[in-house]
Amino acid sequence: MKTTDLTTDIGRLHLANPVCVASGTFGFAEEYAELIDVDLLGAVVTKGISIEVRRGNPAPRTAEVPAGLLNSVGLENPGVQDFIGEKLPRLSEFRPAVIANIIGNTIDDYARLSGMLNGLKGLDGLEVNISCPNVSQGGIAFGTDPEIAARVARAVVEETSLPVLVKLSPNVTDIVAVAKRVADVGVDGLTLINTLRAMAIDHETGVPLLGNVIGGLSGPAIRPVAVRVVFEVTRAVDIPVVGCGGIMNWRDAVEFIRAGASAVQVGSASFRNPSTCIEVLRGLEKFLVDNEYSSVRELVGTVQLPE
Repeated sequence: MKTTDLTTDIGRLHLANPVCVASGTFGFAEEYAELIDVDLLGAVVTKGISIEVRRGNPAPRTAEVPAGLLNSVGLENPGVQDFIGEKLPRLSEFRPAVIANIIGNTIDDYARLSGMLNGLKGLDGLEVNISCPNVSQGGIAFGTDPEIAARVARAVVEETSLPVLVKLSPNVTDIVAVAKRVADVGVDGLTLINTLRAMAIDHETGVPLLGNVIGGLSGPAIRPVAVRVVFEVTRAVDIPVVGCGGIMNWRDAVEFIRAGASAVQVGSASFRNPSTCIEVLRGLEKFLVDNEYSSVRELVGTVQLPE
């Protein structure tokens, strides 16, 4: 059988293949390791990590909606010390790159976390979640303001030698403006997109389906939005982009890569079928071979626009 080169680079971060799993949908890989061969993946992006232990939001935390999933987990996590002492050593036993998703309430939180994680054995990169509420700005998410987003990214870059990705929120008027400012501070890449703010209500009782009322929408309903964002941003910045949002199969991954993504992340589809990420990888590889691509990099940005 013919083969193709699946390797890809996100700035200084080298991946064996472009199929990764999204933060918050794969835990710390331990649960999925009993169901799939984690070693086949390009990267594992961890559940969001904060300095302190977070208990998360009240239940219910998830709700199915047409063509998607609502969640309001509240960034529950065991804190950075548990990650360093317990989670990372086990994660580093797997072959894929390990990328720690980091969260904070202040810019100083992000800087401190970056410093604490810098140089740790088995950690290959950071993904900065700037959809968190900025407590010093009255709860407004860091990612909604280009200048504040850039300040967070700069604080991380200055405290670590690791490759840095920044995960952008689509809940803004102009995500391209945010992307350009973040790219200017020297990050290695961008992850596009995080969930869309949404809610659902039980029509019988009038009670919101989430305990926190409003949550984030993921799943196939948001894929066209995510593809559009990847397309627009990759034409505005000179750094690589990782596409995510509603990838359910290899065709969806090809769509993101044609739009300009150098890699993809499979998220909530893993809840429906834990093998989705592996099926995406196998399907993508077959597509590349069948269409005589010598590498996945040749597919990036090959959208055919009308004349």
